[in-house]
Amino acid sequence: MKDLITAVREGRHRDVPALLAPLDRAERRLALAELKTIRKEVREREWRERTRVHKAVLVAGAGCHTGAAGCATWIGARELREWERSPYPWVLEVLADRDPAWLADLARRLAARSVESEAEYRLVLELVRMADCPLPASDGIVRAWVERIRNARWQQRPHPPLTEVLRAEPHLDVLAPHLLDMPTLPGPVAWVGDPGPDGHWPSALTALAAEGLLDRALLLDRCTTRLLRGGKPADLRFCLQLLRGLEPTAQEEAERVADWIAMAADGPSPVAGHAQEVLARLDGLDRLSVAQLADVSGPVLFRTEKKLVRSQLALLGKVLRRDPSAAGQLLPVVGEAFGHPDIGIQERALKLTARHLPSAPSAVHQELADMASQLGPVHYSAALVVFGDLLDAKPADDAYEEILPQAPVPRRLAPAPQNTAELVEDVVALVRSGSWEVTHFERALDGLIRCAHTGRTALADALRPALAGQWWAGSGEQDETDRRFARNHDGLQLVAASLLGRVSARAVADGRAGRTRTDACFHAAVNGVMYARLWEAAAAIRTGKLPFLLATPTWHTGSLDPVELVGRLRRYQELGLEPESCDFAQALLRVRRGGGHEAAAQAAGLGTVEGDRLAAWIRADEPLAPVLRNHVEAEVPVARGWFQRSAAGARRILLATEERPVIQREFPRAFHWLGRPHAPGQQGCYHWGHSAPQWMAALPEDSETLAAWLLPSVTTCVEDERGGAWPLPALVETEGPAADAIHLALGYGLGARYPEDRLSAVDALLILAARGRLDAALLGRELTVLIDRGLVKPGRLASSAATAAATGAYRTVLSVLVPVLPALLSHERAPRGLSDLLAVAAECAERGGPQKAGPIAGLGAAAARGGSTQLVRQAARLEAAWGQAVA
Repeated sequence: MKDLITAVREGRHRDVPALLAPLDRAERRLALAELKTIRKEVREREWRERTRVHKAVLVAGAGCHTGAAGCATWIGARELREWERSPYPWVLEVLADRDPAWLADLARRLAARSVESEAEYRLVLELVRMADCPLPASDGIVRAWVERIRNARWQQRPHPPLTEVLRAEPHLDVLAPHLLDMPTLPGPVAWVGDPGPDGHWPSALTALAAEGLLDRALLLDRCTTRLLRGGKPADLRFCLQLLRGLEPTAQEEAERVADWIAMAADGPSPVAGHAQEVLARLDGLDRLSVAQLADVSGPVLFRTEKKLVRSQLALLGKVLRRDPSAAGQLLPVVGEAFGHPDIGIQERALKLTARHLPSAPSAVHQELADMASQLGPVHYSAALVVFGDLLDAKPADDAYEEILPQAPVPRRLAPAPQNTAELVEDVVALVRSGSWEVTHFERALDGLIRCAHTGRTALADALRPALAGQWWAGSGEQDETDRRFARNHDGLQLVAASLLGRVSARAVADGRAGRTRTDACFHAAVNGVMYARLWEAAAAIRTGKLPFLLATPTWHTGSLDPVELVGRLRRYQELGLEPESCDFAQALLRVRRGGGHEAAAQAAGLGTVEGDRLAAWIRADEPLAPVLRNHVEAEVPVARGWFQRSAAGARRILLATEERPVIQREFPRAFHWLGRPHAPGQQGCYHWGHSAPQWMAALPEDSETLAAWLLPSVTTCVEDERGGAWPLPALVETEGPAADAIHLALGYGLGARYPEDRLSAVDALLILAARGRLDAALLGRELTVLIDRGLVKPGRLASSAATAAATGAYRTVLSVLVPVLPALLSHERAPRGLSDLLAVAAECAERGGPQKAGPIAGLGAAAARGGSTQLVRQAARLEAAWGQAVA
């Protein structure tokens, strides 16, 4: 056994099988204990040596395990898979004498784990061959199989057809059906190419099923099940293509009628559309009963996709014409469409009801009349003609109540943890998650300083084992550690590493001397402020002289109570301490200035330089950088990842900021960017919106300045960039006035390309309204300019407005849309999406009750154009509703 352990320690994995063979069961158990010790010892070694030893550990451990479960865990350990050349041939050699049933169990367990390389796939295949058992199908095995097939095709010139490669696969019948059971399909399978057997997976599988190499019935069942389960659009597209390629017979479709009903009711649009086609086909073959049609029609008529709803109404009309006796069952279902948000759908449903109402029992007449109360005002007169006295008079509306979210209330931060065990737990959680969440990060940073002040040695002793697994905690080269920290800064890890002596004094001094480049974007500048604070804290924690930090916020937004800051400065004065420059500068930027006259007097009474600066800062009550109110058209360079480009149509409307000399005169160098004048669109930017709360918390009292600086990145959301509007909800929670910059940023967000960005903007709109800070007229003017410049599309604005209105904020939405509509209605050729905007405005006017406003310019002319276009219909609807609303 001694020779085996020596070989392992020296990383001679090729020698392990011969040294392991003579050992009996007891000796292998003892050797395994030694191997576990070696595995721990080498974790901190240089990576080349660690990899060499780990390969020997892997081979020896596989041979020493007597149970398949333990062996699978050992072989599948992530740290033992860090190699360039596979050691698995030697693993197979040490396992060659095992029982076939044991090897089959091992293969099954390894297949169930993550299979991330071709070598691991081949290991399982070889174990299956040795055990003479079926190949276990698992997600990892199938992914590796697909990757292997792709590589095999692309390594040949010319590329052979996919059907030819799959036809030669010995495990095709096991692995191909498993594709339909996977949560997410492998990329090469989900990729949509040209239909045909050369490289298109659905076409290839259907061709092989036709040849009998795949079980067609099994594929059909699994396709149907997968479509019912749902998933990513690309995966469902693959299933639909495969399902159509299998060409189910009428009998096979009829046997699955319950599945089609479920898909039509709840499936994504493409799936529901296919299910609807199948059901219509079954109805034409007289294989769909009236009861089944009624079951599926109710849910479909509730769907938002107008195409599906119209198709379902057409199918219902077809059945009613063919069988008038079905009116008693089907017309109540048609009545469900009376509540659809689209007035065109309401009209279709009302006409269909009117046509077939005489065939329905009298009891159904009253039921439908009651349902007709859901119709909008534009159809109510037509409903009176259909139902007559059965339709109750329109009840007088109750007093309207606007529904807005509760205005956010600032939450006070809990005191920093002063118990060492609690602090260590918080620090470890933040380090492992990589989180910069404001409240937890600030509490933990302040807690580190406090505990270092009261018990530096005890804190270091508690943190050292808790953070032992971090990259910097080992015995690596000091210069490399310093370089990585200088490049990445790494949040609380930097402060903890400084406490534990893993960052050199020179690196800390260099970090404190850093400054933000003059050509940096706002995100880099405010990140530079955070990094400056971290390096300053890294220096302070080495001495333990500071009792606490001055800049720790009072509230979750990052704002700091001025009276609380005065108290902290007073405590520093009592201890004879000078505040750290970056800590005090950040505290000034966070301190709440409005109405702080008493706090200013207290600060001046301290008789210190910092007290006088705080008093002057509060009394000045000036924005960090005043925003110029005039629009500026500028190019917006956009960068993502490691490349930069100019977005298509990148001339955007932005705002500039003025100089604030006091920042450059009295603040540390890391803050000087904030005090310089900034013209928009000068810098490229690669930052995303995930760090928005941290950026807001750095300047929580200057929302307008923040909005102006964020505008270049916010504007990217109107083109093909995702995430530009994500900072908006956090932005409107900050303090300070909401003027041009915030409303311009909100206008861009409401016209964003992607739904998640528009949703962020809607959240911000409702929060702003709930706080009483929304200037609807200003936002309307900004939107008008953005639409006129082609930066915001009316259709996207309509989508955002509809989302906001659906929450119950009808008057808020209407107040924003009314200033926008006259400019759009004045166009000789109506802009695309105008009818959608009119529809949202009409619904808001119908539901929002009386308004104090004059007529909407151009609305009457649009309604009087004649014809039956959606624009004319919606204009007439809005005109009627607006006339009642302002009456």
